[in-house]
Amino acid sequence: MSGHSKWHSIKHKKMAEDAKRGKIFTKLIREIMVAAKMGGPNPETNPKLRMAIEKAKSYNMPNDNIQRAIKKGTGEEGGVNYEQFTYEGYGPGGVAIYVEVLTDNKNRSAAEIRSIFSRHNGNLAGAGSVSWIFERKGLITVKKEGVDEDTVLGIILDAGAEDMKTESDRYEIITTPENFEKVKKALEENNIPIENASITFIPKNTVRLEGKEAEQLLKLLDELEECDDVQGVYANFDIPDEILETISK
Repeated sequence: MSGHSKWHSIKHKKMAEDAKRGKIFTKLIREIMVAAKMGGPNPETNPKLRMAIEKAKSYNMPNDNIQRAIKKGTGEEGGVNYEQFTYEGYGPGGVAIYVEVLTDNKNRSAAEIRSIFSRHNGNLAGAGSVSWIFERKGLITVKKEGVDEDTVLGIILDAGAEDMKTESDRYEIITTPENFEKVKKALEENNIPIENASITFIPKNTVRLEGKEAEQLLKLLDELEECDDVQGVYANFDIPDEILETISK
């Protein structure tokens, strides 16, 4: 999972840069609106909204923007009606790709996503084609520098984490979605600095890619991420870290 993990870290850094330009705010606002619409405006009783707000704050979204998004989602202020969809397909090398979308125009989104796949040697597939490859999990990353592995392991296991993987420069903590917040809170209470924390889709198996196929795949994934209607992109590739770093620059 190393190459896949490195890509996750690169994405997080890119999103931080996008946040400085306000580019990511459109996606975050949609996420907050839909969460508020589905579960109500109170983050204390709406875990999905609480997570969306925390994510928005991590990218320095102003609180006024967050509150307006909540009001639009609940209909208190006029807002666009967004619907959730997923698309499944394959990229170069047969890599499985799962795409989450929030859109006010399904036809527009479908056409744009199909076009992106086609431009980068990929193709869309039917519902259920690749979704079985991914498991919904909580993923928390902690930088290794100055943090003792046994200490972290003890904290997270006591809080109900499933596993911890040690990579070159970070610890990857995997939880069930139900125990995600409990594990995250335990780390925070023990002053363990969290690099990134999210509910995501983790592949059960991966496809090794190098060379031209690796480059084509990353271009496909990047363009999907750039699409305003796309909220999340997940793929079961494994690209060596050194190649991933070179291509992603």
